[in-house]
Amino acid sequence: MGHDHGHHHHISEHDSPRNIVVAFWLNTFFSVIEIVGGLYTNSMAILSDAVHDFGDSLSLGFAYYFQKKSLKKKDTTYTYGYRRFSLLGAFINSVILIVSSVFLIHESIERLFAPEQPDAEGMIYLAIIGIVVNGAAMMALRRGHSINERVVSLHFVEDVLGWVAVLIGSIVMLFADVPILDPILSLLIAAYILYNVFKNLRATFRILLQRRPESIDELSIRKKILSIPGVNDLHDLHYWTMDGRYNVMTLHVVVNRKQTLGDFERIKREVKHELQHMDVQHITVEIETEDENCKVEHPHSH
Repeated sequence: MGHDHGHHHHISEHDSPRNIVVAFWLNTFFSVIEIVGGLYTNSMAILSDAVHDFGDSLSLGFAYYFQKKSLKKKDTTYTYGYRRFSLLGAFINSVILIVSSVFLIHESIERLFAPEQPDAEGMIYLAIIGIVVNGAAMMALRRGHSINERVVSLHFVEDVLGWVAVLIGSIVMLFADVPILDPILSLLIAAYILYNVFKNLRATFRILLQRRPESIDELSIRKKILSIPGVNDLHDLHYWTMDGRYNVMTLHVVVNRKQTLGDFERIKREVKHELQHMDVQHITVEIETEDENCKVEHPHSH
């Protein structure tokens, strides 16, 4: 019997970690500018954003490493390949984001009770640079498809929002004496970040726990396979996803005993052909006849 398992190892250029490298250098360079700018303008918001950006650089480093690792071909240690490594990157990133958000919330609450007036004009200039730099990094990563790249692009969405908030706040503070605006905006951004992090963590854990991939509809798959000539039934249908995009399926197809070996081959080919059009990339088909009993009898069941 032919054992080609319908492997489609297409690694698109979207998976390449190059986007992450560009974002990493942009971010690290900008963090340094921020520290200098934050000290110069006496803006707690900008300084805490600098700390936060260093956290981003750290997680970008992780993301790069794991994204690169996830593109490795399968070997005897990881027989399905290294795709799941990108999930590890997404998980570590999420943890870093949670820690940095808690830090921001803590700082902001302190500033609520003791607001200080920063140099609003200097803040406006920094905010504009911040929006441009982080916007560029965000657009680079938005084009990526992996959960890892999505989590990292969140870092930048959040940074752009942060800078928009700083810009609005500093424009208002330029004309009015309301230093409390700064920490209020900070708290709103932190809430938004946490909401998104938990959404991403949930997606990551669903994949790790082998939940059914959203893109696979079992009913239409059953209908399609049962409509193939010579197929009587199917069972032991299992499917999961490696990384949110590469889906794996195993199934047993029951056929009529009178069919020839050639028929078995044709059925197997057709099953794989149908499944590949239904977003399944790796398929293992077991063909058995009606009178075969594939259930393993347990010695203690009488």
